[in-house]
Amino acid sequence: MGRRTSPGGPRQPRFPGADGTEPFKAEHGRGEAGRPATERRGRMERRGVFGRARHRGPDLPLLVEAVFFYLYDVGRSVDLTKVADLVPAHPDLGIAKRRDTPASLTLPTPLILQLGIPELSKSEGFERLSSQAKIYEEGAVTIVVRVKTRLPMSELHGLEERGVISQGRTLTIAEYAEEGFRMLFEALTPAVSEPRAIDDMDRESYLAFCLLECGEDPVSFIERNRDYCASLLIGEEPNSSLHESQISATLGRPFSYRAGDLAIFELDRCLIIDPRGDYEDLLLIAEHANYQLLELRVLDKLLDTWLDQAEDVLLRMSVGGRRLTRGLIRGRGKVQVKVAHIQALRFDALFILENLENSSKIIGDYYLGQIYARLCEIFNTEGWKWSVERRLDTLQDVYEMVKADSGESRMMTLEVIFIIVCIIFPIIQIIQVMLGK
Repeated sequence: MGRRTSPGGPRQPRFPGADGTEPFKAEHGRGEAGRPATERRGRMERRGVFGRARHRGPDLPLLVEAVFFYLYDVGRSVDLTKVADLVPAHPDLGIAKRRDTPASLTLPTPLILQLGIPELSKSEGFERLSSQAKIYEEGAVTIVVRVKTRLPMSELHGLEERGVISQGRTLTIAEYAEEGFRMLFEALTPAVSEPRAIDDMDRESYLAFCLLECGEDPVSFIERNRDYCASLLIGEEPNSSLHESQISATLGRPFSYRAGDLAIFELDRCLIIDPRGDYEDLLLIAEHANYQLLELRVLDKLLDTWLDQAEDVLLRMSVGGRRLTRGLIRGRGKVQVKVAHIQALRFDALFILENLENSSKIIGDYYLGQIYARLCEIFNTEGWKWSVERRLDTLQDVYEMVKADSGESRMMTLEVIFIIVCIIFPIIQIIQVMLGK
């Protein structure tokens, strides 16, 4: 992928080397230290630090960073040790313990891989663009694409369709992320256990609109742009004329930690306003909630497949609702092997669910805990867990049923043998004695 230079400038490899060079470092510090004084003053004036905040019209450009998350379930698990040998990935530093985040909070630690910088189309107005991959041991990969630009609030809807130039082709951000994932997955495949075909992979996506300035109090800004913000968050067209009840339901659960920040979350998108740019922990929680949703959906689908296999076992054991003793005796070995396999799969599913729950113990009434609880409510995480647990119970019932039927078959076989030994065999001996006389 090329650097952001003239067409004849130097090119950068898709996967940077191990020299530690990072093509893009987002400006997410707490303060403005390190910036030129004139630039800091200009930014502070725009934010209203020097004097009263200026009211922004609907078409006045805003500094926006859009963060796109594309999550893929690539297989049963990923060997991170092998991954580190295949690509120049490094461990994630984890979540920064800020605000009132407890020190005990832990999240899955992926490997991070910088995917390089594509060429930017001047007509699209992007100031910066970066992409990275997060590789999780549980078999998930996240592609994160970050775009920083200035544009009016009314143009946020079309941001996803703006193009970037990759290898001489103009792609949307979603297409660019897909291209990067395919290249990465090809390199990672040797480290993936039971890899899935790309077209068959389960996926999730999420988009965070992060406003680094709005020119006024965030609550007033949202109130002034209620219709547009609601349609943006739920993916409707700007002039969709949403009902007030829908607008209130969408915007009615905002979160704020400081006086000048605000965050609103929805099913596929969120809107964050923070002039400090201090929202990395919010993005991490949003990604983790989507990661958990993806893994629960995949587990639910796997359990559906295993239940179908269990149904096939039961159908082979019965015809028209009547047990066939002869079929049980003759096919008992195959049935037991099949049932033992299903039971092993059930244990795998239990371990997967347990690992998910252990990685998601974001419990408490602190700020990130409230946001995580809100995302779980939106995603109906508890409903997915209930569905998975119900299927696990059903598999256990099937196992117990088949085990009981196998026990009955074994007892019936023993009874037949007992009859042969205790009745038929003595009769044969009597007949042999009579014939001998």
